Amino acid sequence: MSTVLSGDTVACMGHGPSIEMCLAGRDVTEPRLSPDGSTVAFISRVSGGPASLMIVPIDGGAERMIATAVEPTTGRGRNGGVICWTPDGSAIVHVGVDNGVWWQPVPAGVARRLAVFDGPVEGPSCSPDGAQVVVSVDRGAIWAVSTAGEGRPRRLDDGRHDFCIDPVVVGRGGEAVVWWQAWSVPYMAWDHSALVGCLLSGDEGFRIEGVGQVQQPRPLPDGRMLCLRDDHGWLNVWLDDVVLIDEPFEHGGPTWGPGQRSMVMSPDGSAVAFHRNEQGFGRLCVFDMVSGRVHEVARGVHGQLHWSGETLTALRSGARTPTQVVAYRTAGDPASWQRSTLAVGPSAGWEQLDLPEPEAHRASTAAGHHVPFRRYAANQGRSLVAIHGGPTDQWEVEFLARIAYWWSRGWDVIVPDPRGSTGHGRDYMLALHGEWGRGDVADVRSVIEHVHRERWSIPATTVVMGSSSGGMAALGVAVDGAGLIAGCIALYPVTDAAQLAEHSHRYEAHYTTLLIGPEGDPAFAERSLIGHAARIDVPVLLMHGTADPVVPIEQSQHLAAAIEAAGGTVSFEQFEGEGHGFRQPAHRRAEYQRVGEFLDRVRAGRRDARSSLSP
Repeated sequence: MSTVLSGDTVACMGHGPSIEMCLAGRDVTEPRLSPDGSTVAFISRVSGGPASLMIVPIDGGAERMIATAVEPTTGRGRNGGVICWTPDGSAIVHVGVDNGVWWQPVPAGVARRLAVFDGPVEGPSCSPDGAQVVVSVDRGAIWAVSTAGEGRPRRLDDGRHDFCIDPVVVGRGGEAVVWWQAWSVPYMAWDHSALVGCLLSGDEGFRIEGVGQVQQPRPLPDGRMLCLRDDHGWLNVWLDDVVLIDEPFEHGGPTWGPGQRSMVMSPDGSAVAFHRNEQGFGRLCVFDMVSGRVHEVARGVHGQLHWSGETLTALRSGARTPTQVVAYRTAGDPASWQRSTLAVGPSAGWEQLDLPEPEAHRASTAAGHHVPFRRYAANQGRSLVAIHGGPTDQWEVEFLARIAYWWSRGWDVIVPDPRGSTGHGRDYMLALHGEWGRGDVADVRSVIEHVHRERWSIPATTVVMGSSSGGMAALGVAVDGAGLIAGCIALYPVTDAAQLAEHSHRYEAHYTTLLIGPEGDPAFAERSLIGHAARIDVPVLLMHGTADPVVPIEQSQHLAAAIEAAGGTVSFEQFEGEGHGFRQPAHRRAEYQRVGEFLDRVRAGRRDARSSLSP
């Protein structure tokens, strides 16, 4: 490979993506087939712009934008919870940025607002007769709304659960039944949750509960329930109380948002299509209900699965595959299914780049367990160790522009799955309980030590980077890290665990109870980086949004000031109006530029850093 130049210049393996390519394009989410299987609707959001409702013919053809009265909300990644078709296919019900539920004729017509709520609305699902639509509000209540505008919305849940999400309606014996996922504090959805249901016409209740989490309710017309459960240690597809596809792979991810659809029953009930997570690598599979066999259809991360007639649609992505809406023709042997691409998210040019497939590795720890990680190898003698947030999450091998960009600039990108990560079974996910800020830090250190033993880089050419919980782990590695790394990059990191428990948003307000301990536990002070600022002995780059509702910006402000007061080296950038994650193009550009400048200083062996400690 050729020598990699700094900045936005020539990269290894030919030419690499520019910052413009990384910033351009759009997010495409939640493709949904019309009832007759002729049209796919999806949400499109151009970088920095509003979201739009789009439709495209299943047989190919031009996309068309639906002129909605109000901007729809948008899902993130493989989550959804924004749109559903009416049973006759004449309209789409979508939720809007005004917290309203909207009836939108397709392809055109006068939209009607069916209801408006005081909190965010998600997960619309129409009753079989099209007379009502069910939604979740503020992820804490389930409401039914008349599509004819008759009467007031009715609350369906009984209020006993703190969180209710992902309602779905199905007809059963002349009745309409509503199901949803529910859980209560101190648990998060992946710790322990249940499926709760009731008749749409009354208050008769139903419940499905297992050992751990139960998610993605897919009730069948005959009364059976298809869902995901991890009773046997892996998040697998179940049918009622029997595991349907029992294998040591995960079939879905954690419930960080609504509308995850990683499995679906065929219209005739003969098969189940599902996404298999193979240690971070994705594959679309089909389970034959008669033979009990699993057929492997295609590689790649697949989400938002929807099956109508002889067509299966999905969001598909991979290390080399920009996120796209695809359709599979499902006639015949699954191995021979034909795939077509209906829409693409990222900008043009990515398909021409020789992007890498990562290699799967495991690092041994002093405690005797193994830490899975993936290496995007540039083979230039330097490593960027990128830690996912959550901490209950995982970066599967899907299209991630940042990884491709830094790899193309000559950095091995190392993606560890420290304990607490998903994708490796329930025990591994729960192994971080009580250990957050300690166990995950130790695991990342073990991965870095493995990187050095393999001579992929040395401490002077190794940088650790993370966001949110991953930023906390990265900073934990930086404490006394001079013999292990040359620098640390932390985006909107958790630096004060006790303050986070008091001030984080509702969805995660109780998260720390299981991850660290009860209020007042001395472990909070022990795991808070703010108390160890003087021991951070490598240069640090901090970036944070001023409107972050999850991790208050004061956490980064106070850490930056503490590092500087202790004589350390810190550069701090705060982005006005940004939340938890950077969305505005100018701020995303600044992120790439500041990280590039920081990495250039590391390569040059310099410790100088520009400090911006504005309040």
